Amino acid sequence: MTVGTDHPPTTSTYPTRAALGLASAGEAATVLRRAIAERGQARLMLAAAPSQAATLTALAREPGIDWGRVVCFHMDEYVGLAPDAPQGFANWLRTTFLDQVPQATFWPIEPAADPETVAKRYEQLMGDAPFDLVLLGLGVNGHLAFNDPPADFGDPRAAKVVALDATSRRQQVDEAHFATLDDVPTHAVTVTIPRLLNAREVIASVPGAPKRQAVHDTLTRPIGPDFPGTALRTHPRVRLFLDVESAPDAGR
Repeated sequence: MTVGTDHPPTTSTYPTRAALGLASAGEAATVLRRAIAERGQARLMLAAAPSQAATLTALAREPGIDWGRVVCFHMDEYVGLAPDAPQGFANWLRTTFLDQVPQATFWPIEPAADPETVAKRYEQLMGDAPFDLVLLGLGVNGHLAFNDPPADFGDPRAAKVVALDATSRRQQVDEAHFATLDDVPTHAVTVTIPRLLNAREVIASVPGAPKRQAVHDTLTRPIGPDFPGTALRTHPRVRLFLDVESAPDAGR
């Protein structure tokens, strides 16, 4: 992979997860309002994870957003879960955020018997237009969506079926989404890194001590597939929101 200009993200640290959420939601609301004013619509890509809960809860309460002009996508979904499983990322987003802004349009990655067909269909739904805003986090292994290391920074696909690595699956147990590792699906459909970064603005909300090493690696490691988060440094408009637990110098 050829790496161009390194764009260190604009990084802010907050005393609590709630304060992080309020700040990142305020920035997100500004981007959405501007997109609607300039283009008549906002295209919003969403991550589904506990790290995003404070941001999304606060965003739903932001004033002055015409949610009827917001089209929402999400970046990954398990293969093999029942459509109504609470661990499903689309279901989590509905409960946490989308039910609070029912005017918004949502295009979910819908589980089906043939995940490759699902991935191709989602590529078509997303189309080629940039997202106005991507709201994402970092996995404990630095993954973006379910692009685990080594991640493909030049993937020609916009969405694809992937096998989840052991660290990503263990994270789902540690965050209490599943009781045991055997309960965690082994595969998912994920939006690829190039498609995620085809965006005007990216906001990364990354709270919590378990993410501290991933944040450190994202900010300091050479840009490359072994540390997927470093792909954020190839985009000129990334803002990284941390709390005191996830900040790289925390506890040192």
